[in-house]
Amino acid sequence: MIGLLLGCAPEPQPSQLDAIKERGVLRVGTLLGPTSYYLDAEGEAGIEYVLAKQFAEEIGVEVEMVSRYNVKNVLDLLESGEVDVLAAGLNRTSQREQRFRFGPPYFEISQRIVFKQGARERPRNLEELEAELVVVEGSSHHDWLQQIQDDYPELQWRATDDHDASELLRQVAEGDIAYPIADSNTLDVQRRYYPNLSVAFTVRDDVDIAWLLNKQVDASLYSEVISFFGNLRHSGQLSQLLDQHFGHVASFNYVDTSLFISAVQTVLPKYRDVFEKHAGALDWRLLAAISYQESLWNPRAISPTGVRGMMMLTLPTAKAMGVTSRLNPEQSIQGGARYFELMLQRIPARIPEPDRIWFALAAYNIGYGHLEDARILTQQQGGDADRWIDVRKRLPLLRQKQFYRQTRFGFARGDEPVRYVGNIRRYYDTLVWLDNRGRIPAKPMEITVPEGSGDGVN
Repeated sequence: MIGLLLGCAPEPQPSQLDAIKERGVLRVGTLLGPTSYYLDAEGEAGIEYVLAKQFAEEIGVEVEMVSRYNVKNVLDLLESGEVDVLAAGLNRTSQREQRFRFGPPYFEISQRIVFKQGARERPRNLEELEAELVVVEGSSHHDWLQQIQDDYPELQWRATDDHDASELLRQVAEGDIAYPIADSNTLDVQRRYYPNLSVAFTVRDDVDIAWLLNKQVDASLYSEVISFFGNLRHSGQLSQLLDQHFGHVASFNYVDTSLFISAVQTVLPKYRDVFEKHAGALDWRLLAAISYQESLWNPRAISPTGVRGMMMLTLPTAKAMGVTSRLNPEQSIQGGARYFELMLQRIPARIPEPDRIWFALAAYNIGYGHLEDARILTQQQGGDADRWIDVRKRLPLLRQKQFYRQTRFGFARGDEPVRYVGNIRRYYDTLVWLDNRGRIPAKPMEITVPEGSGDGVN
């Protein structure tokens, strides 16, 4: 009788993790967008894709990204069991905590009210908003507004399902809406293309971003997620990944960004063919970004130290690269491209991209010897000499006697390559974004100043 009962007992169900391993695929829900997941010329990309792919590799399966355009739909994917985890740049709210299990936080943002600079006075608080506030339906901004609406009965706001967060920022820049709420990382990215976006005030600080998991299943996958992010953080890989995706965008200068976008329209088309011709294995847009940082695409640029031309070559470098006239735009671009390729070849092969590119840029700016001094200092101080995020912190030490006296090549203005690399990363990202959307004209745009504008020369 007992044997009969035992024979009728239900088979034990495999854990969620075992089921995923049996299937061979981790299904990851995500949002399409520049701060989470997107498709570029080389395929899938974005911080959430990189993290999800690495996590899937660690548990021994493939990754399948299931993308949606709005928050409600991506949350529904997890609740219905169509995906195993959400990696979508989402933050913790009380409403979401009732439905889902949150993994450990791996990134921190702020949430800000944004307006178009010059279109209206800057509001300092919610009471000073003079027009409608628009947020994405189902977003944490929507949840927050629902929580506070009784405290602000006069506040005009609505939630929309027709646009994502990036599109709302574009609508602000174009004057179609007055105010959205934007996550700081999304705003930082979009300001590279729309420099007239301005911060009114911050509504929430220190907001944690984390993965979401289903509460209705066992904790086997959840435990792996906790272990994964703990190891990433402890090893320094998490900081490196975040720096690769967001480390260069937080620094914003309205005038510089505006001038750059104007130069893309009016100056770059004159030289685009030359950049493409001499880029070789390089991305021509990276070469153009280097040139803008060096000379603002001015072929007759000259510095007090004697470097000249579009790529600001020294006389010895120009001679070594076969450049007979540094003020000749094509010769300068060709020589600069070859010199950068030489720097790239000198970077140890074990260093992967994009850090390899950042190291080569720093060497182009400060010299390979000084870069090696900084890498040695990094190693002496317990950092990783093969990671740009670690070496970047030590480069400024080359200005200080207590450090440069220990080095082979001595004093250097080590803070300059840090700014140099950061600027080029921003210019390059902007060029890629504009080029992918066909917004780099084939011919220079002519900008005329109307008569009587006060800008004429007397």
